[in-house]
Amino acid sequence: MPLLSDARKAVALIRRAVASRSAVIEVRQRLRAEGALAPHHFQIAVYFADSDVNIYQMRQWYKPLQRLAERWPVMILARNAPGAAALLEESGLPVAFVPKVGDLESVISQQDIRIVLYVNQNTRNFQMFRYGRRWHVFINHGESDKMYMTTNQYKAYDYAFIAGEAARERLGRVLWDYDLDRRTLEIGRPQADHFGGTLPYTADDRTVVLYAPTWEGDRPTAFYGSVVTHGEKLVSALLATGRHRVIYRPHPRSGVENEAFGAANKRIIAALAAANAADPSAQHVYDDGPELGWQLAAADVAVVDISAMVYDRLATGRPLFVTRPADPRADVDTAGYLSDCEWLTVDQADDIVAQIERVQHDETATARLALWSRHYFGDTRPGASTQRFHAAIELLLERWQEYNDAELSARRAEAVDEHDPDEVEPD
Repeated sequence: MPLLSDARKAVALIRRAVASRSAVIEVRQRLRAEGALAPHHFQIAVYFADSDVNIYQMRQWYKPLQRLAERWPVMILARNAPGAAALLEESGLPVAFVPKVGDLESVISQQDIRIVLYVNQNTRNFQMFRYGRRWHVFINHGESDKMYMTTNQYKAYDYAFIAGEAARERLGRVLWDYDLDRRTLEIGRPQADHFGGTLPYTADDRTVVLYAPTWEGDRPTAFYGSVVTHGEKLVSALLATGRHRVIYRPHPRSGVENEAFGAANKRIIAALAAANAADPSAQHVYDDGPELGWQLAAADVAVVDISAMVYDRLATGRPLFVTRPADPRADVDTAGYLSDCEWLTVDQADDIVAQIERVQHDETATARLALWSRHYFGDTRPGASTQRFHAAIELLLERWQEYNDAELSARRAEAVDEHDPDEVEPD
């Protein structure tokens, strides 16, 4: 058995290597076809070292970055070939493929990059941190109360763009000797300004329920996924009524660590297909598309796991449930919204229809939701977060100019001192 296992691993490695080489060739060919990036054109770059597996972390930033680029040109520095290929296809932004440090240095030398944005904590971020005289800014790929949101890695960046007061309080509780007032800037949730889009179904009087579970996690403290514990039961209950439309949007990594999650995910997808075949007017949706926004805006009620989806939905101020992790080892931060949210336990999953009816007509729950939405995101009026995002970028560009001017002045003063015409040369 060990020999067979080793052989399979070797075959898998060879296949990945071949796929990676093919991706490199594809990316380089496309970049040649599109032509070189204009020199000294970009002052803002987004650094992404991951593959297409984690491209979802970039997808939610496409529209805010496209809007930002209308004012300040934005480029993407992509380190991984499959990731670069996905970004070239989807992002709508100029992409530089920089797999090696030498490639990265070449692009940096050709551009006037003053701000570098990071959406995750990939270890290869440190290869970019080596370049000073520019601001390195963590913008994250979601707002949540996961332990990821208070990692000490925040200190590695010059600045962090955070959603609001809740994030500030969260960081203040955990990080020692971190200047929150100086190094964090609140921008709300710019993605929420782009929620919406074409619906993949015809709207009618059905109650639309978004079920968006996260993946199973790679360690006990992050076992937040509900596909196995809640998912099949609540989806079956909703499909049985004939009065509900389900939008099922599982995490793209579902089943990567645990085969049971992958199997349950497939059964839910099959159940939706069977329900649509039995009643074409139901128009249930299995959503694995790159666009995130219309689902949050269209759903009358959302059921989500502990993840960034909680807070994306919270930004809309509309009813939602958070699934209570069945595994007691899961780390649940109950200091914020999760201390006051609408939990959905495993035992309540079968009763999801009654739970939905209750929360839709509970005025106290509605008021409580609005209060927490303001606490996490501040002003959620359309366009407000985009304005704060742009203001934060503008502030950092101004600070860059201040430091640059001060450095140039110091160099000039030093040069004058070294060549003082009044200094008498010794005999």
